[in-house]
Amino acid sequence: MAGFLDRAKEQAQRGLTQGKHKLDEVQAQRAGGDLLKKLGAAYYAERRGNGSPEATQQALQALESHIATHGDAFLHS
Repeated sequence: MAGFLDRAKEQAQRGLTQGKHKLDEVQAQRAGGDLLKKLGAAYYAERRGNGSPEATQQALQALESHIATHGDAFLHS
């Protein structure tokens, strides 16, 4: 009986770990998408004349930092 409970506990732990990993991936993709939208909005505002190159550069740097940390998978989905 103890062996069965140990295996069940291990499977449950594995499932929790996989679920957390998937959640982290989804959150990173959402954050990347949000940063990409902010970059687009900053660029659009700059081109329209009511934004600044600094804001566009900051948005680009934030996006590049996110990509360096989490990869660019969100760009391909």
